[in-house]
Amino acid sequence: MSILIVLLCIVLLVVLISYFKLNAFLAFLFVSILAGLLLGIEVTQISASVQKGVGDMLGSLAIVVIAGSMLGKLVADSGAAQQIASGLVKAFGDRNLQWALMTAGFIIGIPLFYNVGFILVFPLIASVVYRYKMPAVYIGLPMMAALSVTHGFLPPHPSPTALVAQFKADMGTTLLYGFAIAVPTVLVAGLLYSKTLKGVEAKLLKTFQTEGKPEDQLPGMANSLFSALLPVLLLALTTVVNPSLTDGTLVKKIFLFLSDPAIVMLLSLGVATYSLGLRRNTPMKQIMTSYGEAVKDVSMIMLIMGGAGALKQILMDSGVSQDIATLLDGMNAHPLVLGWIIASIIRVCVGSATVAGLTAAGIMVPFIGRPGVDANLMVLAIGAGSLMFSHVNDAGFWLFKEYFNLSIKDTIRSWSVMETIVAVCGLAGVMLINVLL
Repeated sequence: MSILIVLLCIVLLVVLISYFKLNAFLAFLFVSILAGLLLGIEVTQISASVQKGVGDMLGSLAIVVIAGSMLGKLVADSGAAQQIASGLVKAFGDRNLQWALMTAGFIIGIPLFYNVGFILVFPLIASVVYRYKMPAVYIGLPMMAALSVTHGFLPPHPSPTALVAQFKADMGTTLLYGFAIAVPTVLVAGLLYSKTLKGVEAKLLKTFQTEGKPEDQLPGMANSLFSALLPVLLLALTTVVNPSLTDGTLVKKIFLFLSDPAIVMLLSLGVATYSLGLRRNTPMKQIMTSYGEAVKDVSMIMLIMGGAGALKQILMDSGVSQDIATLLDGMNAHPLVLGWIIASIIRVCVGSATVAGLTAAGIMVPFIGRPGVDANLMVLAIGAGSLMFSHVNDAGFWLFKEYFNLSIKDTIRSWSVMETIVAVCGLAGVMLINVLL
């Protein structure tokens, strides 16, 4: 009976968000309280469970997500992202424009949220399309695939960062595994699949062609790359070095301190504030205003994460989370596959990758720590499932459709299928690494 209640609550969550258009944060809170009542949690304890769930989730995420959004905003406003993209196009040459745009999308996508990255790189796609007279979807899809994959797979993006916290995974290890899966996934879903879309006609709207900064006002390429990728470099370095250091030594303690994701993001933000801001004579007041705008952009995402944490805590406190784990144990499927399936179903129903990932995580928590279930791989399995078949209930679908000026049919054929390939390839990569571990 308790499992049926959970299923009905998840269906209600989907209906409230997708049909009644209720704010996802409010939907999570309402469903969490209802689930607590139906699952028999003491009435006086429901509020405490909800508050604990919200607090635990935001407590481990707030610094990483907010600092990450500030860094991404600075990378965009300073022209560093534009420098990276245009520099790669020049480096790869006219014959390898897809490779250049795909690489630029991957690099830019690491510090930037998907929607910001999309809007930022679209003028570059438009300029390449008009300059070289090439099909827009064919040229642009690899870059969009790279942005999407980094959004779903790699910290410090909100969903994978939240999943790392929920499963108590290691941020650096997840990042390294994520890179290993993301690269071939982008090659298949972006580069290879785009070759089937040369016949798709897209007349880019001039409304969406924005002007970039003059080249003489852009930061240098080395500065741009270093500032944008410093979080990745620090996480990778500490993950590789830490195991080889002797426990209890001062060096080991320093590296453990530097490997904390919150410290990594704060250090990276501090460096970028100087290298992309103050060093280039940008007033501190202007930088801080930009950071304030960045926080506004992610505030609702943070609240949604907190709401998901509330539902997870209700499931754990009621004991039903363990009941679900016991039921799923009887299914002839690997837990990593189950996590992917649950996230995929919720993604298709709700449209939000973040909601899909966090909801699936709350169900799959009891599996973490069991033999053959790696927490880092569970993060990536659910992250891959959360990107499954984006369609009309996803803002990303309409962003792609309107900017490329496509019909719904062609948007599904290009964008939706690409996202599905990303989800499937992501799971394949997860299972391959699981076999090799």
